[in-house]
Amino acid sequence: MKKFKPVSVELMQQTGVPASIILGVAMLESGTGTSRNAKLLHNHFGVVGKNNMAKIKPGHRSVYKQYASDVASYEHFVQLLTKKRWFGQLKGNQEFAVWLKQMNHSGYSSAGHEWIRRVTSIINRYKLYKLDAGMDSVAQGSNWLTVGQPVSSDQ
Repeated sequence: MKKFKPVSVELMQQTGVPASIILGVAMLESGTGTSRNAKLLHNHFGVVGKNNMAKIKPGHRSVYKQYASDVASYEHFVQLLTKKRWFGQLKGNQEFAVWLKQMNHSGYSSAGHEWIRRVTSIINRYKLYKLDAGMDSVAQGSNWLTVGQPVSSDQ
């Protein structure tokens, strides 16, 4: 997951979503990049949607969205958060616990408080909250305008 730290920090700086949230959720939902969804569908966040799993692995089906790349999955996750009604109130807030509570309240995970506990555990275990220190450079008034553009060239 080290490979996705720079991606998470760059997305944080562009959008105001803490890198700890981006990386922590990805680590939980993708089994630190080892899950079938992460490997076959480039889906690190458990986002439901269209895929061509039947073509990739005949006889297998999945309800999870397929992405062109791992980075595209990260970009789409952040885009989903920026569209939430509550995003404007949390944008730039470094308190990951507040983000997790709001995401849970919005129905991001069906696991509820257990999901919050598990993501919090990952964020604390790997000290991902340290990545959020770069949040200071986020312009509070800026809009998320880079959807679909590459985040970094070293994918």
